[in-house]
Amino acid sequence: MRLIIIRHGDPDYEADSLTEKGWREAELLAERIAKLEVKAFYVSPLGRARDTASLTLRRMERRAVECDWLREFPSQICRPDVQGGKTIAWDWLPEDWTADERYFDRNQWCETEIMREGRVGEMYRYVTESFDALLAEHGYVREGECYRAVKPNRDTFVFFCHFGVECVLLSHLMGISPMPLWHNTCAAPSAVTTVYTEERRQGRASFRINAFADISHLYAAGEEPAFAARFCETYDDNTERHD
Repeated sequence: MRLIIIRHGDPDYEADSLTEKGWREAELLAERIAKLEVKAFYVSPLGRARDTASLTLRRMERRAVECDWLREFPSQICRPDVQGGKTIAWDWLPEDWTADERYFDRNQWCETEIMREGRVGEMYRYVTESFDALLAEHGYVREGECYRAVKPNRDTFVFFCHFGVECVLLSHLMGISPMPLWHNTCAAPSAVTTVYTEERRQGRASFRINAFADISHLYAAGEEPAFAARFCETYDDNTERHD
């Protein structure tokens, strides 16, 4: 089995759609994905993911199944440095979350007071259990930290979603806390992550990331990646976002 997880194109968050650049990215992405033999498509209900998927689906004359659990990871927390409001659970200042070793632990990261107050663990379980249910439909049933290959296959499944939820899915497959993925990796708009099963012993499968956040389709066309996924490279650069 091959899973292809795609972040939406450069977003217009206010309109929940794509910028002009995002539409160009989605077109280049469509050219890439249309060359594949895809068993099924799945898409977030949010507009920026659906718009990104639309060009691929139109080109291939296909439809996607809309999955609520693929929406951007919605849990919110009271971030230590933010006063008077809640923010997304997966964007903290490095000096804050790394100060607590529990955030590196796959079992304890969502058990801190901040995460429990935001019910982050509940949402994480909702997403990962829904993901496992889908994998089971296609022949791979989770047992412990691996999967039982009930119906081993080489089918390809494509997911159009968002960075935050992508890291949740990958952390579940890898058996690690999502915190280092959320904060120490970057998937630019329209980036493609590819994950394969490996069945080294008959009937027992695990998942391995073959490529993370690949944007070769942009470079091949001379399209610069959007900055939307990143923060300022140096603090004194006021043209790039600090938060």
